[in-house]
Amino acid sequence: MGRDGDLVETRLARGCRCFVIVQRGELAAYGWLSTGPEWIGELDLEITPGAGEAYVWNCVTLPTHRRQGLFRALLAGINVLARREGLKRLWIGSVAIPAERAVGPSGFRPALMFESRRAAGLHLVRTRPAGDGHLAADGMRVLAQRAGRRIRPSRSRRH
Repeated sequence: MGRDGDLVETRLARGCRCFVIVQRGELAAYGWLSTGPEWIGELDLEITPGAGEAYVWNCVTLPTHRRQGLFRALLAGINVLARREGLKRLWIGSVAIPAERAVGPSGFRPALMFESRRAAGLHLVRTRPAGDGHLAADGMRVLAQRAGRRIRPSRSRRH
């Protein structure tokens, strides 16, 4: 797990679950599932899934195993197990990389779009709905649970 290897014990101790794909005896891909709060470093936000929800995060396909559909298989496996265990909704974030195309076919629908910029020592995050208004509102709810933090979608300007 590369640089994340020393974090495994800590993550497991706080209740996170790790899912792996092994090919020919070698770790090929992995991802984490949490029902409790998790920090989203790329956005400087905390996500707090509600009852019956979980967050899929830190999914990695090792370089020698990419372009084989492993990310999609990993998401499908996590999704099946989560449903069997009674979870009603899974949250996942993605960035514009080739693997992002696997997210939709794995059963996920877009809720929010983010723009993240750093300037003058500040981290600015803009959000906007990415489809269904109720799903976007629920997305804002799981991101705004942290005490004292209020997150509102950005208003788009028309030129």
